[in-house]
Amino acid sequence: MSFDLSVWALADGATPEDVRAAVQQCRNGRHIERQPDPRCVSFYRAITASYPERPAGPNTPWAVAQLHKAADHIELNLDPACPDQVLLDIERLAGECRLILFDAQDGSVYPPPAARMPGSR
Repeated sequence: MSFDLSVWALADGATPEDVRAAVQQCRNGRHIERQPDPRCVSFYRAITASYPERPAGPNTPWAVAQLHKAADHIELNLDPACPDQVLLDIERLAGECRLILFDAQDGSVYPPPAARMPGSR
């Protein structure tokens, strides 16, 4: 079993309900056909630079060796025994990239911290 998170590049002001609706569309196999959002690209490059997704092995935090990537989101299936630092890095990078974090275990939605949003104080 894995611990599943996803990061979402939705419009500013997206509500938790918007995120849950997008998650459900993904689960139903419906994905937006467009170029990948630059926020997702930045996040993917940063997280896989710290925690390569291949090769899968005992030193990787991933329960699934290849991350699910779509134009507007990235799904992260983590080994439940992965170090807490991996979760902290995911949270930090999601904030830096202005991505919304979705916790699949309980449906919690965590917007990017306002302090990291452009134009905020």
